[in-house]
Amino acid sequence: MVEVVVTSKTDTPYKQEIKAGGHTLVSDAPSAAGGGETGPEPHELLLASLGACTSITLQMFAKRRGWDLKQVKVNLTEDKVDDPEQAGKQISRITRDVQVEGDLTQEQVDALKVAADKCPIHKLLTGSKQVVTGLSKAR
Repeated sequence: MVEVVVTSKTDTPYKQEIKAGGHTLVSDAPSAAGGGETGPEPHELLLASLGACTSITLQMFAKRRGWDLKQVKVNLTEDKVDDPEQAGKQISRITRDVQVEGDLTQEQVDALKVAADKCPIHKLLTGSKQVVTGLSKAR
């Protein structure tokens, strides 16, 4: 099980302290939304998670096969597009552009593209999921 604890901070409106394992990160809202921009906003963190997971997955995949993958760069964007299933509604579209460097054949590059869609965060975002929310008053 993975656990992350997010705590709101009082020094800056909307600033969040994120504890993940032994690491501490910060997230914040953009200044246009009243935040202090002291860290990436949540959508940026989500895209960063997908990008990091994609890169790690491709590196592991290539290493197991002994391929000469030297570097992976993942550029991600999120924008709103019309929902093809509901007229008048919009949905988020994440675009992931992956660039690989190394002495790789076209077959290896094609296999890496397939592997990118198998990274755990890609599966989490695109597959069935449940989000269960509990709320209690601190004592």
